[in-house]
Amino acid sequence: MTGAGSQAVTSAPGPRPPATKRREWFAPTLRGYRREWIGPDVIAGLAAGAVVVPQGMAYATIASLPVQIGLYSCMVPMLVYALLGGSRAMSVSTTSTIATLTATTLVSAGVAVGSDDAVRDLTTLTLLVGVILLLARLLRLGAIVENINKATILGIQIGVGATVAVGQLPTLLGVDSDFTGHGFVRSINAVIAALPSMNLPTLLLSLGSIAVLLGLKRFAPRIPGPLIVVAAGILLIAFGGLREAGVSVIQPVPQGLPMPSLPALTDVVDLIPGALAIAVMAFLESAAVARGIRAAGEKQIDSNQELLATSAASIAGSFFSTLPAAGGFSQSAVNLSAGARSQLSTMVTVAFAVLVALFLGPVLSLLPEATLAAMVFVAVIGLIDIPDLLRLRRVNRPDFWTAVATAVVGLTAGLLAAVAVGVALTLLLILTELSKIRVTTGERRGSVLAVIVGGPLYTANVLETEQAVLAAVAESGEDAGTLSAVVIDLGRMATTSVTVLDALADLDRELASQGVQLRIAAVPDAALLIARRTSWFSGLEADGRVFDSIESGMR
Repeated sequence: MTGAGSQAVTSAPGPRPPATKRREWFAPTLRGYRREWIGPDVIAGLAAGAVVVPQGMAYATIASLPVQIGLYSCMVPMLVYALLGGSRAMSVSTTSTIATLTATTLVSAGVAVGSDDAVRDLTTLTLLVGVILLLARLLRLGAIVENINKATILGIQIGVGATVAVGQLPTLLGVDSDFTGHGFVRSINAVIAALPSMNLPTLLLSLGSIAVLLGLKRFAPRIPGPLIVVAAGILLIAFGGLREAGVSVIQPVPQGLPMPSLPALTDVVDLIPGALAIAVMAFLESAAVARGIRAAGEKQIDSNQELLATSAASIAGSFFSTLPAAGGFSQSAVNLSAGARSQLSTMVTVAFAVLVALFLGPVLSLLPEATLAAMVFVAVIGLIDIPDLLRLRRVNRPDFWTAVATAVVGLTAGLLAAVAVGVALTLLLILTELSKIRVTTGERRGSVLAVIVGGPLYTANVLETEQAVLAAVAESGEDAGTLSAVVIDLGRMATTSVTVLDALADLDRELASQGVQLRIAAVPDAALLIARRTSWFSGLEADGRVFDSIESGMR
């Protein structure tokens, strides 16, 4: 009875399916949720929380922001993504790349690191990033943004990894440094200047924390290394006498939840370039993580859905003093390996972060700065993927040099410039590819020659394609004057533009001056609808020179 009733409801006509379809954007990973998934989701959420909360606090220090900013970033943005995101296991708070670009943006805008203005402008920056991503979603630019290739992203990540790793060295050595966000070269100089005044206990704590993090990551990946080193650091400060030995601790962490506030609208113009770079990287990182952890058979990741979720996470987070939101691979990998079935696991992580903020502020205030620096250091050195760079060199030299150029710009001119150069190089490679002509000469029947255009026509390649067709006519094996017609197969021209149609009209006139008739074949329907709006193409059809196939055009 139940099965029959269900079938009847499913097959019955009515407005319910469209209504369901309209709600598909909301909580997509919770559709069809099963009771037996609750246990794995709770365990995965707690496991991810043990990584993402201390890691988020560590990432806040990259931008010289209070550590609670990183803690707050594990709340609202994660909850918003859980309700809107399409990846069942991706954990969205922030990443080392986003934190580094945030630091660079604030410094470039003239904001004093560590000041109250930094937190004020952070809210503005996070809001700008969310708005830019929302505009990209409204314009359906998800697929276009993803044209930025892996080589560009790798180059940016290498620049980020090296810059941040070097920037953490003064803290690992136990000396003061305010060079966060100032670039690789100035950080190197700061390290050299700091060497004579390093604190030995701090150095030993740093080395021990790094060893534990790397060892657990290599030999016991299921154990939350960040939680272990945080707990150890706090215990050593509380009972080991490290503070008396000169080991610095973080600024006091306020107990309680972030209070909502309106983002300040000062310095908007100065923050826009950085916001653009952060928005691009936030989407690219999130999309890469979502696709990387998607299991075979699961629903494909929708770029525009991810744009909506990531933009909403940053916009909502800006009202609660968070870093711009992005999906992190390490925390998502922990979530996935712990058995996450849906974004309910992320909601558990959010609850974990809320409990930490409510009850553990005084305890977290005992955390050594060196411990956070060690966590950041281990996280970012993984971005310096030399094997992947060598793989690019072996497989495709242009990709290799794109990655190298982007990394060099990041290490010398800064990370914002690296993102700009990387995007520019990607667009150059795309335009170079689009400008390639793909014209081949087909068979000739009597005085009719077939020419196949083997790819779409764009503004970038249509003029060269026109010249290639004329050359094919001239080199057809006989004097061009003996040809009566040329049939062009445009089956790959999925759509068209006024520029392309004007170039084809010019080709028609050029061939007519040689006594050769132009015929068009196999134009797809979408391009046909546009072409028929021009008087030239309408006249072509009226003359009977537009055909369904190249075969019919050859008759």
